[in-house]
Amino acid sequence: MSDSVQVDAIAHAIQLAVTPVFLLAGVGAMLSVLANRLARIVDRGRVLHDRRHHDQSELRDIDSELAVINRRMRVVNTAISLCTLCALLICTVVAVLFFNTITASGNASGIALLFIAAMTCLIGALLAFLVEIYLATVKVPLRR
Repeated sequence: MSDSVQVDAIAHAIQLAVTPVFLLAGVGAMLSVLANRLARIVDRGRVLHDRRHHDQSELRDIDSELAVINRRMRVVNTAISLCTLCALLICTVVAVLFFNTITASGNASGIALLFIAAMTCLIGALLAFLVEIYLATVKVPLRR
């Protein structure tokens, strides 16, 4: 393969890799949002845990809110795990695109499967995010 053809092939691979990289930036932004939500959930859980030990009159209300907090933490952790897996799969897609360009192998079905797996993880993460938002907005009776 001549040098100009090889450079053209690599340039084309870079062009193909740009779209997954933009997707990767979006997944990174979503991970940031999820991490911030998790931090707020943990902070609220700590406040409730401290209140539980100091104010015995509201034990039932605090315990019910703590149960929701625990469920929200599990759901956000699931979303974070799925987003991270999605990001890893997108990175793998980019690597395989370059590998296929360098070796001139035609593994289009492997790339497609990796991309479908990444999108499935992203869909799962977004669904978990919706569940967490729902849980955050459910009214838990708590007297002040």
